[in-house]
Amino acid sequence: MQSHYPEPPSKPAKDFSRAVEEQIAKQVEVEEESDEMIAFAFTTAFRGGMDMYSDPNTVADYLNAHEGWFRRCAEPMTAEPLGENGYVLTIGHFGAFGYEVEPKMGVVLAPPQDGIYDMYSVAVPDYDPPGYAVDYRAIMTLAAVEPPGLPWPVDPAIASLLTKVEWHLSLKVMIDFPTFIHKLPQDLIQKTGDRLLTQIVRQISPRLTYTVQKDFHDRLGLPLPPKRSRQLIHTHPATPEPA
Repeated sequence: MQSHYPEPPSKPAKDFSRAVEEQIAKQVEVEEESDEMIAFAFTTAFRGGMDMYSDPNTVADYLNAHEGWFRRCAEPMTAEPLGENGYVLTIGHFGAFGYEVEPKMGVVLAPPQDGIYDMYSVAVPDYDPPGYAVDYRAIMTLAAVEPPGLPWPVDPAIASLLTKVEWHLSLKVMIDFPTFIHKLPQDLIQKTGDRLLTQIVRQISPRLTYTVQKDFHDRLGLPLPPKRSRQLIHTHPATPEPA
């Protein structure tokens, strides 16, 4: 079956805000002034999807009204409104080498353009990230699919037409580590950070996908599609672990 994925993002989010760029510039400037401060950039990327027992217009109406489902489905993360289409997410505590952070990020769910949904990171007003900066980007599309086009059986009494929701996401986090961590080999720090970032997405994304899919079907009085209807595939770094 032909993929409906748009091309993966080849550059940072279009609105990786000036404030966040300035935060990274400050970290780089500090690094240049002192060999005791080293900023590391950790990256990961995934593609994923979920299938819905309804037509694309109905699914689009649900997704577009994100004020009705986003905060509820984001739990246990906290999500506070930010402007008309944004939210401030507090992710939770994560760490390695005895160093912990509680990432907080602003994210915008932009209205779709030509059927493509764009979600990207923005700076959180009046908040100075303590030694880190986040660049998040996800692009998502909706496509109608008939039951024979799916690799799992669909009862025609439930739906004669489904919607395949597909996305690419990329995540980059820059962290300015305390001096004591710099005594470790840099390649160890890099691999550990990339792996931890990947694990964070693996924890959060499937849970969010399941919750949104269930919330949508509950509201339409439809059964939840099987687990096979939800996918998450690690695409970067180049040597992925099994998802």
